[in-house]
Parts: sequence; structure tokens; C-alpha cells
Amino acid sequence: MKLKDKLIQAYKDGATRGLSFEAEREKYIQQLEEMGFPTIKDEEWKYTNLLPILKNDYQLSESLSEVTAQSLEEYILTDTDTHLVVFVNGQYSEELSSVDDEHACICSLAEAEVKKPEILKKYWGSCLPENPDSLVALNSALSNNGTFIYVPKNKVIENPIQIVYITNDVSADLFLQTRNLIVVEENAQAQITERHQNFDGKEVFTNALTEINAAANSIVDFYKIQNDKRSCTLIDNTWVNQEKTSNCTVDTFSFGGKFIRNNLSFLLNGEYAESNMRGITLIGQNQLVDHHTLVDHAVPNCQSNELYKGIFDDNAKGVFNGKVMVRPDSQKTNAFQSNNNLLLTDSASIDTKPQLEIYADDVACSHGCTIGQLDDEALFYLRSRGIPFKEAQAMLMYAFANDVLSNVKIPELKEKLNRIIAEKLGVELNIEV
Repeated sequence: MKLKDKLIQAYKDGATRGLSFEAEREKYIQQLEEMGFPTIKDEEWKYTNLLPILKNDYQLSESLSEVTAQSLEEYILTDTDTHLVVFVNGQYSEELSSVDDEHACICSLAEAEVKKPEILKKYWGSCLPENPDSLVALNSALSNNGTFIYVPKNKVIENPIQIVYITNDVSADLFLQTRNLIVVEENAQAQITERHQNFDGKEVFTNALTEINAAANSIVDFYKIQNDKRSCTLIDNTWVNQEKTSNCTVDTFSFGGKFIRNNLSFLLNGEYAESNMRGITLIGQNQLVDHHTLVDHAVPNCQSNELYKGIFDDNAKGVFNGKVMVRPDSQKTNAFQSNNNLLLTDSASIDTKPQLEIYADDVACSHGCTIGQLDDEALFYLRSRGIPFKEAQAMLMYAFANDVLSNVKIPELKEKLNRIIAEKLGVELNIEV
């Protein structure tokens, strides 16, 4: 049975249904049935072939597996007081999770149906377009759990919130539909990290969906750490809705995994909102990372800042497609977009396509991309100062990526990202943060 037919049949059988919203789910499964999965004939997927991933015979669910808190330590912040939400094989692990609900509601989506049913009903699916693509439709039809974060008006969550999705000891290749719903109300603030991590060698395909609702004057910082095993595929869809004078940042750090596609969409829906999206990609042999972004300036007087850096070794492949839309009445818009890439070998490649679509005349917008190699003169200078070749290369690559890293607001997370980068580059980098 083809994967699409298998998924549709699973929906009809009710095997993966856990949350409510049956009317909406029926609509989404019909959209999946009509559209099918994207192919390279679709404009948005012409550089990224999903077909080989879809040929696997995936199972759609797995029982909760035993994972120790000690085995989790490598993948989380341990020296910082945090709220920790952990899922194992798609199921919420109360044993591994640790949250304080005093100032916010942080729980699984299944628990939110009991704790905050009115908030869940109001915001579930609210960031999505009327006719989303088939992967978003698939998640909306079949997701049966995930993370719910609700920060009430005027509340500041002092400690970061960590979301961790673990797969472990699965009996066959696994296809998961994980979902996050984040609601940060007026004058509220939250910092959130997310990580998907496979503990064994099975093929894991995760189709993730996150909705972020940032109300007036709110601040939301969301950090995605993508450093999974080479057997893993991640399609990550993030939809953000911002109201007036809100500030929302989504930073994506892509280091590990076989196939990663990040779809990030911002809707600036209130005046004087500010959106920030940044990313570092550092990959090597047989890896692919594809960043697709959309910033929709729907009202005047807003600002968006976009900066993505890519370093590609061996035969790695990167894709960047960034689109900024400025609507007819969105005067006084400031929108800046930049994509810079280093190719370390002749077999590495990057397809980059920055786009501006502007229908207003009083705006300041720019975009640009660069593709190049390490600066030979800078490399020679470092070598002449006694620095070995490999370490000199690493220093230049770190400097190249640092303007993204420097914006990370959680010190321990910045230290962890530094260690991951040093490990990927095969050197020791003692960088103060």
C-alpha cells in the first residue's frame, strides 16, 4: 500500500486520532487525498526530492519506550533552570518531563483539552492558511499529541522551556506527526528550545508542525536545534502570527540528519511588529537542508530581519528560498534578507533564491545572497601565525557563522551550539560566550 493510502486509511480507522477537532481533521484529510505529496514538479519543491523518503514502509505509531534521564542529558540544557517537556516515540513522558505551571500552562496537547480547552479550541489551526500544503494538512489530520504552551497576559517565563521529541527502541521505521501550539498573550514573554533526537538506528520520518501566536507587546524566542542521526528525516513547518508591537524570533541550527526541510512562515498582522529569523547550516556527506521562508507584511510600520548562513562540505546540498511579501497598504515596511554560503568542496552545492514581492512604495527592503569559498588570504594569515591548517579553517568558518550565534540569548544553549560546531569541524574551539 502506498504511504498516502496508508495514512488515509489510518485516519478512517481512527488509529492515530487522539485530539478532537473532527470537522477540521476531515477537511485536512480530504486535502491530502486531493493533493498528494509534493514532487519536484511543484515550484516550491523543485530543488528537493521527497520521493525517496516516501518509499519506506513506515509504521505510524510506537509504544512508549524506557529512556533514562541520564541518557537525555547530552541533548538538553542541564545547568540552567528550565521547564522540560519530553515525548518518547510520540507519547508524552511524565517521568522525564519537569514543568512549573505557576505562571503558565505547559503540558501535552492531550492535557490541554482538559486544562485549557477554550484556548486550545480558539488557537488550534488559527495560524494556518485555508488551504495549506499536503504535509501541513497531514499533520493537522493525524497528529494526536504534542506540546501546549500558554503564557497569560503580563506573565514573563523566566526559565527557558525545552521541548524534546525522542525516538528509541522502535520496532520498525517510524513516521511521526508532532505538533506544538504556543500562545503568548499581551505583554508576556517566553524562550523556547526544540529538539528531535533518535536514540537508535531505525529510519525516523518526523512531520512536525508548530503554531506560534504572539499577542500585542509580547516577546517570543524560539530556538530549533537539528542535530539528529543520519537515518532521520525532518519536515518542520512553523507558522507565526504576530500582533502589534510584538517581537518574535525563530533561530534554526541545522547540523545533523539525512534530510531536513524547514518551512517558516511569518504573518505580521499588527503595526510595529518585528520578526527575526536566522539560521546556521553546517552539513557534510549525503546530507540535505532546505530552508523555505515567507514573511508576509500585511500592515504598515513593521520590520523583518532574515539572515541564514550555510557551510557545505563533501557532497552536501543546501536550498534556500526566502520570500518577503509587502502588501499594498503596508507602507513604512523595513525588510532585510540575506543568505550567505560557503562551499568547501567542488561537489557541494546550494540552490538559493531570495525574493521580494512589493506592492507598496514607501518601504526599505533589500535581499541578497553569496556563494563562495574560504578566503585564501585570511587562511594564509592564520597559518603564518602558527595556527594549523584545520584549526585555521575552523576559525574562519566559526567567524562566518558567529553573527547568527551571537544573537542566542540563552548562555548555556550558546555554549552547547559552540561544542556541536567544534565537533562538526573536528577541532577544539575555546570560544567565550
